[in-house]
Amino acid sequence: MVPRRALLLLLLISFATNLVHARVTDNIKSMANSFLNDLRAKYPHQPVFLQAVEEMAIAVEPLFDDRENGAFYKAAFLYLTEPERIISFHVPWQDDEGNLHVNRGWRVEFSSALGPYKGGLRFHPSVDEGVLKFLGFEQIFKNALTGLPLGGGKGGSDFDPKGKSEAEVRRFCESFMTNLCRYIDASTDVPAGDIGVGGREIGYMYGQYKRLSNLHGEGVLTGKTPGLLGGIELRPEATGFGTVYIAEQAIKDKLGESLEGKHCAVSGSGNVAQYAAKMLLQLGAKVVSISDSNGCLIFEDGMTQVDWERIIECKQVKRARLDTLGSQVSGKYVAGHSPWNLPDLSVDFAFPCATQNEIDEVGAKMLMEKSARGVFEGANLPVTASGQEVLRSHPGVLYIPGKAANAGGVGVSGLEMSQNSSRTYWKRETVDALLKDMMAEIYRQMKDA
Repeated sequence: MVPRRALLLLLLISFATNLVHARVTDNIKSMANSFLNDLRAKYPHQPVFLQAVEEMAIAVEPLFDDRENGAFYKAAFLYLTEPERIISFHVPWQDDEGNLHVNRGWRVEFSSALGPYKGGLRFHPSVDEGVLKFLGFEQIFKNALTGLPLGGGKGGSDFDPKGKSEAEVRRFCESFMTNLCRYIDASTDVPAGDIGVGGREIGYMYGQYKRLSNLHGEGVLTGKTPGLLGGIELRPEATGFGTVYIAEQAIKDKLGESLEGKHCAVSGSGNVAQYAAKMLLQLGAKVVSISDSNGCLIFEDGMTQVDWERIIECKQVKRARLDTLGSQVSGKYVAGHSPWNLPDLSVDFAFPCATQNEIDEVGAKMLMEKSARGVFEGANLPVTASGQEVLRSHPGVLYIPGKAANAGGVGVSGLEMSQNSSRTYWKRETVDALLKDMMAEIYRQMKDA
């Protein structure tokens, strides 16, 4: 198939062709190793970024072997591995006792080939330049899959919102935006939320942007509160819902089945996991797990709607850990474990929605031993390279990586940008229909490429 757009989409389409039932051979791995040696030499301290680049290089290897254009494709691919711009700054803030703290902040503006830089902001102690480069690189291809004119970027800080008071989070967000505001614009770079950055944090940052710029209604941030701040309906739900929508499409198309009654393991308990679990419940699936960094809640008979509501209250209102729920839910809490290392947990389909590299080779093998039939990534790069090899060595297993599976979030962010530009407001049903169509089109690209 000859793409109709620039090399970016050519790389994307070839990648999509390899999403389901691909195999990683020693020959391809050798190619990726030699092809990326210079990049490895420059960034040995950024292993997760190199992992993301290698995964993509393996997926588009047929392009590199093209007799006429192979050298051009390699050069273009290497061009895409270097961000157009990396902005770093300090973020001073004051705690409630008056003590001064200084965190680091970044914005990695990776590629504007298709449109303004677009990607979330992550506030977490693990954030550094390498992590944001990995996320920004992934974002290029994820955004292209949506069909919207969006480039790729990512940003954040090593600030940890956990354990901070409301006032401390607000002061940090305002300081972060004071530094970031000079680099963003609705036509240049449009950040959104990610881990540690939800509606509360977006609201604080948008308020500071308004104070500094004297502009209102600008689509300079997405994930805003619907109505009052110009946000769009369904944005918090979009990534999780979209992951389930594309899983539903693949299961129906490849297996001739539905999600009803299937044991679905979900990891994480942030927005993506919460709303993936909600949509799975609505489709009649049995949600058997949800987790956080301290442990895992197991629901042998499936999560109930009441369970889900109490988890939402725990995470969104109380901002507490899952182990505080105790007997409030029907599930059993298992400390120090994830759904991927519990041998007795029955799993038909896996939805890793927590963080990168959460399913390793051992976890992937355990899923295969349980006869799991599909893995759909709600998180970014949640399966390690060795774990991916295990999944791809089982051709009957559906495997849709996050570039496609979790693209619904940025897709609805793009719709929020359109809503802001046109000064209109779309109903929830309209946005949901557009999201479903978007995920169906992504799946169609994967099938037809």
